[in-house]
Amino acid sequence: MKRRAFGLVIALTACAGVQAVAADAPAAPDSAVPAAAKLAPVPASSSGTLAGAHPPDCSRPLSLGLHEHGLLYAGQTGEGIDKDIAEEMSRRSGCHLTLTVLPRARIWQLIESGALDFTLSGITNPQRDRFAAFAWYVSNKYYLLVRRDADVRSVAEFRRKRGLRVGLIRSFRYGDRANALVDALEADERVTYAGSLDPLYTTLLDDGIQAMIIEPFDFPVIAGAQLKAQTVILEFGDPAVPHGLVMSKKSLPVVQQAAWRDVIQAMRADGTMRRIFEKYFPADLARQMTQF
Repeated sequence: MKRRAFGLVIALTACAGVQAVAADAPAAPDSAVPAAAKLAPVPASSSGTLAGAHPPDCSRPLSLGLHEHGLLYAGQTGEGIDKDIAEEMSRRSGCHLTLTVLPRARIWQLIESGALDFTLSGITNPQRDRFAAFAWYVSNKYYLLVRRDADVRSVAEFRRKRGLRVGLIRSFRYGDRANALVDALEADERVTYAGSLDPLYTTLLDDGIQAMIIEPFDFPVIAGAQLKAQTVILEFGDPAVPHGLVMSKKSLPVVQQAAWRDVIQAMRADGTMRRIFEKYFPADLARQMTQF
C-alpha cells in the first residue's frame, strides 16, 4: 500500500555527497520535475493533537538529516524507521520538515553548528551533550561481527590479536565496552573508516577488515547467505544504549526542545513508536526495544 507523507518538504538536492529523499507524491512530467516537493501539513486528529503549554514552533521550515543505515533508512527504497518517525513528527506537529540524506559525520557537524535542526536514532556522549539535546525512543545493544576465519571467541581475544582490524563508520560511538575496544584499536592503528555500512561489508568479505560493529538495524543484511556463512556475532556485554531524536541546541531554544520531547513522548505513550518498529522487527523485539 502506498504510504502517505505528512507535511514534509522533501529536499531534492543534487549536491555531491548528498542524496535527497524522494517524496511519495505523483511524479511530475520529466520536463518539469520540481527542485523540491512541498506538501502541506495534514491536520492531526484529536487523538494526535499536542496539549503541551508550548507546542512546536512551525513558523519556519525545519531540517532533519537522515543517514543510510540498515533498517533506519535505505536510499534504494526511500523507506526506513527514521523516515517513518520523521513523517509522524510532521503529522503531529503540523510543521514542515526538510529531509536530507547525509553522511553521519556531516550530520553531527551540522547539528553542532545549528545548520541542521534534527537527526534521528542518535546516542549521546559528553561531547555531544554540549551541543545537542535528546528525546529517547528506542534502546538497543551493539555487537561485534567477526569473520569466522579470524578464529576468535571473545572481544578480548580480538583485541589481543594485533593482526586483526575493525571497520567503523566515521563519528559513530557505542556502549562503554565497545568504545573501549574502538579507542584501543584506534591507538594501535587497527581501524578502517568508511562513510556507511555498505563499503564495510564489502571490505569484511574481502578480508580487508576482520570485524565491524553492528546493531539490530543491521540484522537483515547479516542474515544474507554470504555474510552469515563467513561471520559470527560476539557480545560486548554492554547494557542497551538509548537512541533518540537529536536536537541542535544552537538552532532550537530550550522551550522548543521540550516541545519536541513532548511529541516523541506522545508517540511512545500511545503505541505509535512501537508500531513503527513492528513494521521492521518481530513484535517481541520491537516491544523490548521501545519499552525501556
